[in-house]
Amino acid sequence: MTDKAYALFEEQQQARGMDLNKIKSRLKALQIETPSWGYGDSGTRFKVFQKEGVPRDPFEKLEDAAQVHRVTGLCPSVAIHIPWDKVDDYGKLRSHAEGLNLQIGAINPNLFQEEDYMLGSVTHTDPAVRRKATAHLLECVDIARATGSRDISLWFADGTNYPGQGSIRQRKHWMLEALAEMYGALSPDMRMLIEYKAFEPAFYHTDIADWGMAYNLALKLGEQAQVLVDTGHHLPGANVEHIVSYLIDEGRLGGFHFNSYKYADDDLIVGAINPYELFLIFYQILDAAESGEQRLIDAVNSIAYMIDQSHNIEQKIPAMIRSVLNVQTQYAKALLVDHREVVEAQQRGDVLGAEDAVRRAFEFDVTPLLHAVREEQGLPVDPMRAYLGDAYGQRILVRGKGGASW
Repeated sequence: MTDKAYALFEEQQQARGMDLNKIKSRLKALQIETPSWGYGDSGTRFKVFQKEGVPRDPFEKLEDAAQVHRVTGLCPSVAIHIPWDKVDDYGKLRSHAEGLNLQIGAINPNLFQEEDYMLGSVTHTDPAVRRKATAHLLECVDIARATGSRDISLWFADGTNYPGQGSIRQRKHWMLEALAEMYGALSPDMRMLIEYKAFEPAFYHTDIADWGMAYNLALKLGEQAQVLVDTGHHLPGANVEHIVSYLIDEGRLGGFHFNSYKYADDDLIVGAINPYELFLIFYQILDAAESGEQRLIDAVNSIAYMIDQSHNIEQKIPAMIRSVLNVQTQYAKALLVDHREVVEAQQRGDVLGAEDAVRRAFEFDVTPLLHAVREEQGLPVDPMRAYLGDAYGQRILVRGKGGASW
């Protein structure tokens, strides 16, 4: 970074009345959780393209995650997936994470890969299958205690492919019954984050198909139940930032699985297709934070930012670095919105003025700002180049192919 580039940026923002110290402080506080499964081999619906050097166990996944945090300073926690990351001693896994300057993040139960779950897990017609699925949810609560995790992220593949295949209303009741039992097992400091998905693998109906269903379940369960928004789990045309704003105002936005989609499914690097949407999501979050209302400030401060991607054709660690840097960039741009200017334009009925005040922030080049923040934090100015210039990527090739996978 040249001093001249940052000096020009600083001059621009000061002329707009922006508090750069406040902006830098918020950027330094940003934390983005990476997923263990993003470091291992995973596949499309057709094939797993195995890469050399991928982790062979959860401990090596943490070691790779530590490299992302080392060069970005953004990712101090790692979500784990059960049973993909099942170990005999979760205290040992937690200690390993702490030794890498990391912590175990959200626990993600798996209720979609076993033969018994072909026709559903907690919504299966067979009570024995429902019991098995609920027992796994309770197991994950115990794992969260052992790892010191706050959040348990829930996504269900449950649904049907044909009319008449199952009773939609009955399945709704079975879903609530299982979640209520799990909710009752939570410690006071834990949260249940309920995710949703419009379709796939259930193509006729999905038991938790949208944010409204997840929100309704959360309301019935209690304050420790929140909605998890996956930015890749929406149909084309969905106004995700509207959903975000609504849930913040209701105090029920628990967190994000950052992702991206082209048509209606996920697993693209966040911000790869529509970076403006990601920017607008952060604009809504920061607009609530700037409101001065304590309930909204509290709601924003409790949001968990998490990546949910399985990189199929990309190299795992560089793909994760790119993902978190994309999030950081759009967050930085959103911090440059002048909320007073927006409100004044709104009150005048100045449609284009309000839109321009938002869009102008998106169009700023925040590279000098990000370089300055990283220098102040003692981080590489260019995290991707720092990782690629290091020998770690070569050293892990001794792991060979066939590492930990789905």
